[in-house]
Amino acid sequence: MRSPGLVSCGSVDPAANWGDPCAVASVGMHIPNSDGRLELQKNTLRFLCSVLIKSGTRVEICKLLDPSVFDDALQRVVFEEIRELGSIDSRRLRALLPARVTNRGFAGFDLKEFLAPHQVSEKEIDQLFESVLQLLDFSHPDQEHSVD
Repeated sequence: MRSPGLVSCGSVDPAANWGDPCAVASVGMHIPNSDGRLELQKNTLRFLCSVLIKSGTRVEICKLLDPSVFDDALQRVVFEEIRELGSIDSRRLRALLPARVTNRGFAGFDLKEFLAPHQVSEKEIDQLFESVLQLLDFSHPDQEHSVD
């Protein structure tokens, strides 16, 4: 039995069971070229750092994502640090992340530049969420993610 989809009419479904990998819905999935995949990874990190999502949502997505889907070393470190920080307010996350990434060997890391454009609108959050869904497919290629 599948859980309700995470996307409902293009928006995040707050009633979805984020802990259930079968709850991830993907529509029209294709494997992007390497530039497209790097963009998916960047958009996923922008989503995870957004003030528009709850910390619990961030934690559950981080549990589902495999760090190996981040091809770029800097992006992988940023993801690992986001996951490590756990359930904290996104503003606090953004305050702590630069020092933590710098301590992991990326001197001069600039979060604002990394997440540019820095601000995420409510309209754009849906597009970023689609990137998360696509990246989740890369995390679990052996599982079918569909809506019943």
